[in-house]
Amino acid sequence: MLEFIVRRLGLMVLTLFAVTLVAFAVIELPPGDYLTAYAATLAASGDTVDKEQLESLKRRFGLDQPMYMRYLKWIWGVLHGDFGYSFGWNKPVSELIWERMALTVAVTFSALIFTWVVGFLIGVYSATHQYSAGDYIFTAISFIGLGIPEFLIALVLMWVGYRYFNANIGGLFSQEYQTAPWSWGKFVDMLKHLWVPLIVLGVGGTAGMIRIMRANLLDELRKPYVITARAKGLRERHLLLKYPVRIALNPFVSTAGWALPGLINGATIISVVLSLPTNGPLLLNALMVQDMYLAASFILLLSALTIIGTLISDILLAWLDPRIRYARR
Repeated sequence: MLEFIVRRLGLMVLTLFAVTLVAFAVIELPPGDYLTAYAATLAASGDTVDKEQLESLKRRFGLDQPMYMRYLKWIWGVLHGDFGYSFGWNKPVSELIWERMALTVAVTFSALIFTWVVGFLIGVYSATHQYSAGDYIFTAISFIGLGIPEFLIALVLMWVGYRYFNANIGGLFSQEYQTAPWSWGKFVDMLKHLWVPLIVLGVGGTAGMIRIMRANLLDELRKPYVITARAKGLRERHLLLKYPVRIALNPFVSTAGWALPGLINGATIISVVLSLPTNGPLLLNALMVQDMYLAASFILLLSALTIIGTLISDILLAWLDPRIRYARR
């Protein structure tokens, strides 16, 4: 196990280096840069920008240098904790990302816990009560949840809230708390608004987990070791929790690593629809206006968390399922 972890850590470093190269190159692929897009926006609105001023800004932000020089400057700063400067927001990138990080983690982590808990409980129930009325009901609900896009659920909830309750359920705070400093009242107000993104983000994931847990557990319950344990008189609850459920948990553990990038991007499309002050809309805007240091830093963080999450999932799987440990020897 130790040898496996060390080898994976070495591959992680090489993969991250390759990701930084690809991310920076892809962001540079569109013609022009941030200042070009900024000048085009001003021209579309009828304003003009002095060419000398643009050249001065290019020299100031280092946009007149070759791409490889800009990359080396950026990656050297990243190694020292400096992710560069955001042209669009006129702020350091690290400050922009971390000031929204708490809200992004709160939304995504709440949805993740909701998905795992509900998906696990209903999946076990459906598998142990196959073809019952409850199984049919949960199966129908899970298919609906898988079939409806999350952004459509968000739009429907917003319409219902406005049409029947005359309330705007978008955002995470009421109007009086949006710019207020953190306090107990602001925290409670956030909890009152958190249920909307919780449901929207959790419906699709929960429906998928229900189907996966049900299918895996049904497969385990039909295996010879379960039949033998029942024949020997082992109690059903003890048998269920000790072996089949533990093996059926593999999909939950294997997808745990994918949850880490979600703590950064915060479901971009849903955040835009619901006007959530998370990192997702910030990333989308950075890509649209070619704010290269902000966009590259986001991509680097997402890639790093994906790689780290995958390593954590592999280690947990090896601990949870002895068959995986034996296969690696």
